[in-house]
Amino acid sequence: MNAKLSKFLLSAAAAVSLAATSGAARAETTLNYWLWDALQAPHYQACGDAFHAKHPDITVKVTQYGWLDYWTTLSTGFVSGEAPDVFADHLRSYPEFVANGQITDLTPLIQRDKVDTGIFSPGLLDLWTRDGKVYGMPKDWDTVALVYNKAMLDKAGVTVDELRAATWNPKDGGSFEKILARLSLDANGKRGNEAGFDPKQVVQYGLIIPKIDGYGQTQWSYLAVSAGFKFTDGPWGTAYHYDDPVLAETLTWLRDLSLKKGYAIPQKDVGALGGTALLGAGKGALVSDGSWNSTWYAKNVSFPYGFVPLPQGPQGRKSMFNGLGDSIWTGTKHPDEAWEWVKFLGSTDCQDIIGKAGVVFPAIPSAAKLAQEAFAGRGQDVTAFTSEATPDQTFLYPITDYSPQILSIMNVAFDRIFLEDVPVAPLLKDANDQVNALFQ
Repeated sequence: MNAKLSKFLLSAAAAVSLAATSGAARAETTLNYWLWDALQAPHYQACGDAFHAKHPDITVKVTQYGWLDYWTTLSTGFVSGEAPDVFADHLRSYPEFVANGQITDLTPLIQRDKVDTGIFSPGLLDLWTRDGKVYGMPKDWDTVALVYNKAMLDKAGVTVDELRAATWNPKDGGSFEKILARLSLDANGKRGNEAGFDPKQVVQYGLIIPKIDGYGQTQWSYLAVSAGFKFTDGPWGTAYHYDDPVLAETLTWLRDLSLKKGYAIPQKDVGALGGTALLGAGKGALVSDGSWNSTWYAKNVSFPYGFVPLPQGPQGRKSMFNGLGDSIWTGTKHPDEAWEWVKFLGSTDCQDIIGKAGVVFPAIPSAAKLAQEAFAGRGQDVTAFTSEATPDQTFLYPITDYSPQILSIMNVAFDRIFLEDVPVAPLLKDANDQVNALFQ
């Protein structure tokens, strides 16, 4: 072989090798991203499309599951090795994922790429931080307010201003209970504040309480905390206070509201439909609900409705404050691409898309303002939710280890309280002992 031919063949081989290497670099990657909210899914796919425009070699496939199926499918995916590369995460669940080594510590990536985490609303990044390690990129936040059926208020002679100024206490229910009585109607046309009202034949309830669970985000926590109850002594606490007499008193009042007085729908009648849909179906005048459901009302409710802040308790107005995040599965085969997507999810490029869609309040304040404007643009005044988002009016979703086990224990206790009309204090004491034994 002469020198020229040898040189030519070597050059050709090098070119083929370079082409193969370049081809591998440009190979298409599909990232799987999961979330549970059907109303948000198309808007996150829009984020995915915008991301793809910036990263043509990465495609994002958004998959949505219902709330209960979501966590079951995610857990199965962790075990089978088929979990999504990136997924919407919840404060309730991420401590367990951290303990099991299932989600990635984002701290070194944030530091390497000099990501400005100061753009998020104060405190949101802290929710996703344990021992100095960040496990979720803040995506949004939420609060709880009352949703009302305007026609039912009008017929009962209850004004929106009166509802907005409602006060509550666990002794006699305050002006809030009096309002609920007026808004309750039995089969004979008697209201709860009238003689002869039949609590066993109610056709319209003053209050719809969503399906109750051990954390009571929309159902009972706003009442108990406004009376002085606190779940733990702070994030990552190792003792719960479910045995607090304030909680027993609050739950007794709330339970009696449905099982004895007829002012609230019994839990046995809430079922799978849920509080949101029950208000839409005209079963009651009020429901305590989260800001994340605002879009549902715009799409599904035909009657006039609105949002007002929660009633003020002895300690003031208190709403649970929750902030979701995006986490990376440690088993992803595409860690670099997954991180690029998570960075994009936490940027104004994506959060502005979500804000303009008016489905939730994004973690970046400027995007949250866009959301408020989007809600207003379709006739929804959501200031009841935003006005509550202050340090003195909010408390954190409980962030501790053993959340699944805690909820399992407390859900059994709460079912007994609200379905069987049993004494509340001793049941809570026993359940609290079981919860705290988990930390020992």
